[in-house]
Amino acid sequence: MTSFDLDLSKYNLGWSDEVEYAFTPAKGLDTGVVDQISWWKGEPNWMTKQRQRSLRLFERKPMEPWFAVNMPDIDFQDIYYYLKPATDQVSEWDDLPEQMKATYEKLGIPEAERKYLAGVTAQYESEVVFHRNREDLEAQGILFCDMDTALREYPELVRQYFGTIIPAADNKFAALNTAVWSGGSFIYVPPGVNCEMPLQAYFRINAENAGQFERTLIIADEGSQVHYIEGCSAPVYTKDSLHSAVVEIVVKPHARVTYTTIQNWSPNVYNLVTKRARVEECGHMEWIDGNIGSKLTMKYPSVYLVGPKATGEVLSVAYAGPGQHQDAGAKMVHAAPETTSKIVSKSISKDGGITTYRGLVRVDEGAYGCKSHVQCDALILDERSESRTLPYMEVGERDAQIGHEATVSKIADEQLFYLMSRGLSQEQAMSMVVNGFIEPS
Repeated sequence: MTSFDLDLSKYNLGWSDEVEYAFTPAKGLDTGVVDQISWWKGEPNWMTKQRQRSLRLFERKPMEPWFAVNMPDIDFQDIYYYLKPATDQVSEWDDLPEQMKATYEKLGIPEAERKYLAGVTAQYESEVVFHRNREDLEAQGILFCDMDTALREYPELVRQYFGTIIPAADNKFAALNTAVWSGGSFIYVPPGVNCEMPLQAYFRINAENAGQFERTLIIADEGSQVHYIEGCSAPVYTKDSLHSAVVEIVVKPHARVTYTTIQNWSPNVYNLVTKRARVEECGHMEWIDGNIGSKLTMKYPSVYLVGPKATGEVLSVAYAGPGQHQDAGAKMVHAAPETTSKIVSKSISKDGGITTYRGLVRVDEGAYGCKSHVQCDALILDERSESRTLPYMEVGERDAQIGHEATVSKIADEQLFYLMSRGLSQEQAMSMVVNGFIEPS
């Protein structure tokens, strides 16, 4: 029988390292911090100006009501916005400082790269410290690097797409990211090229009160395919940290992109991420979103279906343990005819944890022949936990086919009694019920 660790609140990735930084960091955010980030990176003037404009937007823009309710005590001046390790980016794991190398070894990243991956980026605090891309991918014309390198080596490509899928004015945290972004991944896949093995990035916060603001941009040109995987973790501290990323994806006609996230932040991290894909004719975008960590996650991967017969899928799985709130979901916008979308959300709450599904399906006027199905399933493992479902439907065409299913269930004493009467322990019985809930129906 496959086991399922029900006590996911036992966080196993919470160690921290003694790391030297390139300069003495200071908390707080102002124009000087933004200019310092851009100066350290040697960025072009247009990016510096974009950062400055975004900072002004961030300062003016109010917090969305549902954000404010969930984190009333966040102090934006008690955060390190830029932490630069005193090490250059390397392409061999053995060239990393010993403690960094030991961290990534414990996380299993080098082993995964050797066995399963076509390329890896590893970000530590604000900077990418390791990157390697397989030579055969480079021969195919696939560009995979960190965003800072992309801005230096492919400036016109970055400028063409940066901020076009998620403008800085989209929300307060998109503005914050655009002002102080550092690191993240850049991927360009040429027309007709299939990247057969996944590309991966791993993001690690190490310092207390740290903020991490990576920026990821993926462009899948016409008829291409790519699968990108990201993972993340952080030490356990008594004070909170902030992770506020932005992910922009461009899916050209007949291209396919799969984006997989395994989020396992420590229980003192606010995880506030904006992710969006723009899908053109007959393209396909798939988000696979796993959330088992953080103090608060608010994340709703979005797909804008702007070309005829474009398709989008989101599979979201969330676990909330003690002191955790997983506010996750998805957004599907049908802006073109004959587009199709599917959202599957599964959540588990235990020991007072809270899970929320917050989703949107919108069919624009003129987008005829659209289909969408939403399935939300929640499992509550005790009397103290909560599950909430907040779906929104905006339908502008009469012939749209929209379906929504939602279930909330608890593990019944009768189920456990029956399984235990067959020789299983209580833990094994509960694991079997949870496994059955998680498995695709």
